Amino acid sequence: MSDDKPVLVVLAAVIERADLILLTERAAGTHLSGHWEFPGGKMEPGETHVECLEREIREELGVVPDVGREVLATRFEYPDRVVALHFRCCTLRDAPTPMMGQRMRWVPRSELGGLLFPPADQELVALLASGHVWCGKDAHGL
Repeated sequence: MSDDKPVLVVLAAVIERADLILLTERAAGTHLSGHWEFPGGKMEPGETHVECLEREIREELGVVPDVGREVLATRFEYPDRVVALHFRCCTLRDAPTPMMGQRMRWVPRSELGGLLFPPADQELVALLASGHVWCGKDAHGL
């Protein structure tokens, strides 16, 4: 791994409801535009993981999340950056609304493999699709 690339710490929410996973699409003109992803974003200086995810979900989806356990931490090196990515189970108190013009959809686990995801998300996508990771409230009492 290259030492001269910036390392971005990113938090992403795995939001599951009735065996459906909430995804958003990266906007045109952004890094990896057109890819589906788990909602979240870059951690700001001084934030904890929970504070970051709470802020990002409020900004992106207009709702307050209950942030639960971490299900996967991984690092991925892109040509221009390294992403330290932390996926955490979250539940939502209200119905989400895309606040930044992005597309949003609830996707069955069985369809995750057919969508375009950023390379850094592939390990989690495989775990979710295979049933090895569950974040539903009924499954783990978040």
